[in-house]
Amino acid sequence: MDKLSSLARFKASCPFLSRTKTSTLRTLCTASSPRYPSISKLTEKAAGCPVMGPALAMRSGQMVNGYASVAGNADVNQIHRAKGVNITSDDMSKCPHASKALAAAKMADDLSTAKKQRDAAKAAKAASTPSTSTATSPAPAGCPFHAAKPSSEAKSTAAHHGAFDYEQFYSAELQKKHDDSSYRYFNNINRLAAKFPVAHTADPNAEVEVWCANDYLGMGNNPVVLETMHRALDKYGHGAGGTRNIAGNGSWHLNLEKELASLHRKPAALVFSSCYVANDATLSTLGSKLPGCVYFSDSSNHASMIQGIRHSGAKKVIWKHNDLKDLENKLKQWPKDTPKIIAFESVYSMCGSVGPISEICDLAEKYGAITFLDEVHAVGLYGPRGAGVAEHLDYEAHKAAGQSPHPIPGTVMDRVDIITGTLGKAYGAVGGYIAGSSRFVDMIRSYAAGFIFTTSLPPVTVSGAHASIIYQKEFNGDRQLMQYNVRDIKKRFADRGIPVVPGPSHIVPVLIGDAAQAKDASDYLLQHHNIYVQAINFPTVARGEERLRFTITPGHTVQQLERVVAAVDDAFTKLNIKREADWAVIGGRCGVGMETRESITPIWNDEQLGLVGHGNRVKALSTLRIALPTPTRPATTILVSASSDGTIHVYDLFAVPTEGAVVEVEPVAVYDSKGSRLTCVVLADGEAAKAGVDVGVKRKWEGQEEEEGEEEWPSEQEEEEEEEEEEEEEG
Repeated sequence: MDKLSSLARFKASCPFLSRTKTSTLRTLCTASSPRYPSISKLTEKAAGCPVMGPALAMRSGQMVNGYASVAGNADVNQIHRAKGVNITSDDMSKCPHASKALAAAKMADDLSTAKKQRDAAKAAKAASTPSTSTATSPAPAGCPFHAAKPSSEAKSTAAHHGAFDYEQFYSAELQKKHDDSSYRYFNNINRLAAKFPVAHTADPNAEVEVWCANDYLGMGNNPVVLETMHRALDKYGHGAGGTRNIAGNGSWHLNLEKELASLHRKPAALVFSSCYVANDATLSTLGSKLPGCVYFSDSSNHASMIQGIRHSGAKKVIWKHNDLKDLENKLKQWPKDTPKIIAFESVYSMCGSVGPISEICDLAEKYGAITFLDEVHAVGLYGPRGAGVAEHLDYEAHKAAGQSPHPIPGTVMDRVDIITGTLGKAYGAVGGYIAGSSRFVDMIRSYAAGFIFTTSLPPVTVSGAHASIIYQKEFNGDRQLMQYNVRDIKKRFADRGIPVVPGPSHIVPVLIGDAAQAKDASDYLLQHHNIYVQAINFPTVARGEERLRFTITPGHTVQQLERVVAAVDDAFTKLNIKREADWAVIGGRCGVGMETRESITPIWNDEQLGLVGHGNRVKALSTLRIALPTPTRPATTILVSASSDGTIHVYDLFAVPTEGAVVEVEPVAVYDSKGSRLTCVVLADGEAAKAGVDVGVKRKWEGQEEEEGEEEWPSEQEEEEEEEEEEEEEG
């Protein structure tokens, strides 16, 4: 092994080696020191290291003694005589053994001289330092083995003179992440618009299924959205051209804010470059402006909210996650006239829990606080128009009100003072926003640096977000199908003992409980099954609660659901990851394997999903039809219909070429009367005729042989004729 290869092995433990390029190390190894020709430049540097310096000095002494004893050995002299060589003391350099002894002695002498010169320089510097200073002479920068810690004055002087090793500081901080397995790895994943939720890796030919994207409804490739964006791009170009106050405030921005205000039935809304910025800018501005403001922050709040509260400089009180008693005990300690803001979320993205919004509003009204609700992981996914969990809690009232922008007094969404949301998740775009009273929004617009001093979103992006919101306000099919898929995969995981952190939302967190295992599981799924799901580690979740967070979309098929569950099961077996029963043995964690685990009721109930039984029949959801803007594309229909045996079918009729065509349409999902998903081979339902498709129905369950002479289900026309005959008989 050459010197360079040997050095490479120690890069992880030596800061100097870890930050020095290989080419530089090669030069240092081969070049002699100009001051001490017997040693290399690298050895000279090593002599100044508090660890390597003493080690080299000891090694040099050993070399001198060892080679000297060999050179003077009688056996060696006998070898010389046998070779006919007569080496005197004056000509010792001719002997290979003696020459090494001389070189070792010279190197030891040079190292000793170098050390004396360094010590003298340090002493001179210390003598010139004022006696009041407590600064110590710094060791080689960044060395983790040196115990002395320079004072703040010494640090300041070192930084001023360029002595601080910034690269070593960066390296040390990164090493901490590697040591505790919290280092974040960034996979190269490229979404394919025509194959959602499929993507390719760095290799365009290597396709993977994505199971952790935040484009919850696939709106990033929705034809209506893309068509709108193409038109905006052709007309307005790419960039916005400036900040909102200077040349970057166009009709698209104003229309989007009007649409968002209408979505939440609030007087006004304001769009930011992201919801991280929206939360940070709004909370920091409010807290710094309200006199004596106190924040009451849920312990599981997102980093953007934590940062915004910190930047405000206001007092912060943290209350236990979703613990109303703890919140009230802390609220009552402050006078009612003290400005107070309760900051919390509707859906908590890493565990899937849901905030008690209505009850928090009760406490806010009781103790004179206002509410700040983050609906980032809920907008587009909950409520009859996709306004979030606050809307969903009064589902029927908001459904009856339709698309009216006016508030509905007494509803939960009306009681919430400030709502924040994102355009980058369910709406498939990018950006964030706040919604609230007109004066509140205008104040934030006038004071928030995060809004004022940044370039506004491009018109093409804003137009896409606007189209996506309108689409989802009028169409429930995507979020309903997503909820069917969520129920399905949770049940499949449970059947195999795969531990899912219980929750009523669409988030599916699979508990791993170890950072290294979470990373290994993610890598295993990607490498062996072409399935991409990102590991979630500290500080996003607590240590010991590491997980794989699955996000299920309406675009995931039954076959993909079956495949991913089997793949995760395989990973758990191969990597020996704890299952539900294993967690139960040790008392459980995060609600997994715990005896006190409460029953979880999904936010979307059976009635809202059309899964309500009437005897042996399931109430059918109405047929939903959305026409695309270009006549060359067919109409798209999501049809959810019921059969007489209590089975409901979910059809995607996008591919139906013409009305009246006789086609076979495979359901994308089939459920029994209890909402459990079934596997179905065939094909259509008489209800499909309501969508303009004349189809005879014929079904066969997986594994069931077709009976001889089995009759097809009657068409709708035949059913009507039978009903007329029955009416005549009754008459």
